Amino acid sequence: MRELRIRVLAAVFVVAGVLSWAGARLWNSVGTLPSVPLAAPIVLALIAVVLLATALSLRARLKAQRERQPDAKGVDPMMAARAVVFGHSSALVAALVSGMYGGTGVFLLESLDIPARRDQAIYAGFSVVAGIGVIAAAIFLERVCKLPEDDEHDGTGAAPTT
Repeated sequence: MRELRIRVLAAVFVVAGVLSWAGARLWNSVGTLPSVPLAAPIVLALIAVVLLATALSLRARLKAQRERQPDAKGVDPMMAARAVVFGHSSALVAALVSGMYGGTGVFLLESLDIPARRDQAIYAGFSVVAGIGVIAAAIFLERVCKLPEDDEHDGTGAAPTT
């Protein structure tokens, strides 16, 4: 599995933000802009907490295993792989959703004098911050679950000849 690339996540964020900003402008010109739900930053923050808790738990268990502590619980490789896949997918969705709310928030900055729009802009800003938290936790989880480099192979899959 490939590592998370910050460039890809940033590109998803920017493209979603630009499309969301343009969509918000268009939608506002023909009607009422849909609201940013209060639950958006809360859900993203909960996902970030779950990812961080998983990473910290796995890191502690792997450390205990490396130090050969007698009461150490092993880490099932499939569970670690599932955790990494959950982190990858969460980071990609968080980049998309954060970009979407970021673009909407930038559009809402034009009308901060209206209390309802100001609240929506605040919710959008918190959603972006929580989305960045999801991405950071996912990258940390990936680093925790990364396998050490194999010294016996040169990276091509073939064992070196002596």
